[in-house]
Amino acid sequence: MRIILFTGKGGVGKSTTAAATAIRLADRGVKTLIVSTDGAHSLGDAFGRPLGDEPTELLPGLAGAELQTQHRFEAAWQDVHRYLTSLLSQDTDPITADELTVLPGIDEVLSLLAVRELAGNGRWDALVVDCAPTAETLRLLALPEALNWYLQRVLPMQRALARGLRPMAALFGRAPAGPDTAVFDAVLRLSEGLAAVRAMLSDPQLTSIRLVTTPERMVVAETRRTFTALALYGYPVDGVVTNRIIPRDESMSAWQQGWLASQADQLAELRDSFAGLPIRHVSYRTAEPVGAVGLREVADELYGPLAGPRGHPERQSVNAGPDVDPLLGAGVEPLLSVRPVDSADGRPEFELSLRLPLLPGPSTAPASPADESITASRSGDELVLTVAGHRRLLTLPSVLRRCVVTSGSVREDRLLLHFQADPQYWPGRQSGRDLTERGTR
Repeated sequence: MRIILFTGKGGVGKSTTAAATAIRLADRGVKTLIVSTDGAHSLGDAFGRPLGDEPTELLPGLAGAELQTQHRFEAAWQDVHRYLTSLLSQDTDPITADELTVLPGIDEVLSLLAVRELAGNGRWDALVVDCAPTAETLRLLALPEALNWYLQRVLPMQRALARGLRPMAALFGRAPAGPDTAVFDAVLRLSEGLAAVRAMLSDPQLTSIRLVTTPERMVVAETRRTFTALALYGYPVDGVVTNRIIPRDESMSAWQQGWLASQADQLAELRDSFAGLPIRHVSYRTAEPVGAVGLREVADELYGPLAGPRGHPERQSVNAGPDVDPLLGAGVEPLLSVRPVDSADGRPEFELSLRLPLLPGPSTAPASPADESITASRSGDELVLTVAGHRRLLTLPSVLRRCVVTSGSVREDRLLLHFQADPQYWPGRQSGRDLTERGTR
């Protein structure tokens, strides 16, 4: 199973690119499912036919769905909804209480759980995901770690408190204190599901993300920021698609030539920014590529003409030739590494290296007090990283939990943090290698 997520700024052609990729996979004999997690679905529009929550066959070897979370909410959260409604209805009318129990962000959570469920049912070889625009996608991909952190810390305490107060409340003839076991079990299932989603999406052997952009200054700038943010959260990006490139024509007007020159500048910026990643191009068309025929034309541009009709009569007119496997992307280097370093005073020291491509601001000078684009702080066993407004809690490897942070710097596309052994936990003076081996067992 391989999962490919497509995201980008709204209106850049994510749905079209995802749909063309899914069709090419199916034409190559890969049993494929394409789904949309965007609340404003347009996947069905790309195929020219309506799609629902359940997978619908679109072509031989290809099914599609636009995920709807309402019935999943009702099925997964009946116990939680019932408890919250009963709690609020003591002071408000039932209709208002019901409206207040709609949990913010629950649609995004259930969309992630649905993607995991579809990926694990064994019916398909590839899953293509048409994600929401980048801002919503980043919130979506940050949810598993953020909510799991909260649930792991708050839920056990709340459960213990409820168990302790319930007998006392019953003694005085009051309503049960706190939610019952079914409510806690529902929340625990959510916690376990989110942990599995996080593991699935951050595994480069299973999942990769591809950024869709257009050669416009503001769109390219957002694509660069998205690349950095996805690396911060630990999600692998293995390719970029540049859409709506104006074809060169000798009869172009001065206005068209101006746009062509502007696009050329942005294409050069993309090549510099995403060096090492495959950048695929799609031309601006005279009409929208809707339906199988138009989407296959886009696939031919993205991956080269398909070698042979693959059993589809409508493909007989396509020029034969070698084609690129859409599942192939750039190899993703490790995002996080820890190594021992030499110490001047003999105390063990380590360097944590976190790959953050396209870091904002100059990488050769230390950040000034006014530059808060990158901050790092220690909180217990976790490292709190904030990059351009995006925050991640990173659980430290065991060897670093017994160290203190001494300094930090940015070198090329990596954030480097230096740790020194805390004498409270490292009373001896063993070699850095021995300490690393002890700390990572």
